[in-house]
Amino acid sequence: MSSAPSRRGWLTPILIGVIAAVLLATSIMLASKGSGGDPGAEPSGETPAQQPAGEVVAPEAPQTLDMARLEPDDPLAVGPLDAPVTLVVYSDYQCPYCAQWATATGPAMLDYAEAGRLRIEYRDITLFGDESERAAIAAYAAGLQGNYTDFHEALFAGGDTRSPNELSEDALIALAGDLGLDTDEFAVDLTSEAAAQAVLRNNEEAMAIGAFSTPSFLLDGQPIVGAHPTDAFVTAMEQALARHGS
Repeated sequence: MSSAPSRRGWLTPILIGVIAAVLLATSIMLASKGSGGDPGAEPSGETPAQQPAGEVVAPEAPQTLDMARLEPDDPLAVGPLDAPVTLVVYSDYQCPYCAQWATATGPAMLDYAEAGRLRIEYRDITLFGDESERAAIAAYAAGLQGNYTDFHEALFAGGDTRSPNELSEDALIALAGDLGLDTDEFAVDLTSEAAAQAVLRNNEEAMAIGAFSTPSFLLDGQPIVGAHPTDAFVTAMEQALARHGS
């Protein structure tokens, strides 16, 4: 794992030839920095589908950020440790663009993980406050029972975020029950220091590398900022596999 770069290093994303070419080819509109996970941005009244998906800034020089942890017991990871490509996902459960990406593109990435070609390491962060934090801790608690993916997808069901009432402790425990989890165990983990520290670790990592906009990604160490179309991720993924001879 490389050392964490400065905020400036992330805000000039390292998006070398392959990803830049894909995004240009698909004519993706650039969004302002505040269109992702900036909790201070004023709502525009437009739906995520109507707004630009994210921001891509040309790199000053080719470089990569290797933030993959490759921890065997990571409850937020999907796919084998020895997969040729790793995707790190910085996401917030109150971010509409994250919900859009999870519904539209997440399944395609999970297909790669299930085929053993990709390891996905989710980093649920909490840019939007208390509801985001409760949801992130709850997803971690679900992951401790081996059910992170289903819980993650349920929190983004329909490509939308849940209301604050739907992210109360009682509502999250009820959701765990609906998904077949042990609710007693889940309730304990929901208030545990270990779960809170795991979420704090992800927040601190995101802040250290300057990932202040959600969703943000590191695909094979190369940053992508925003919920770009599935085709862009698939093409970038295929080219990453080709680089690894897979």
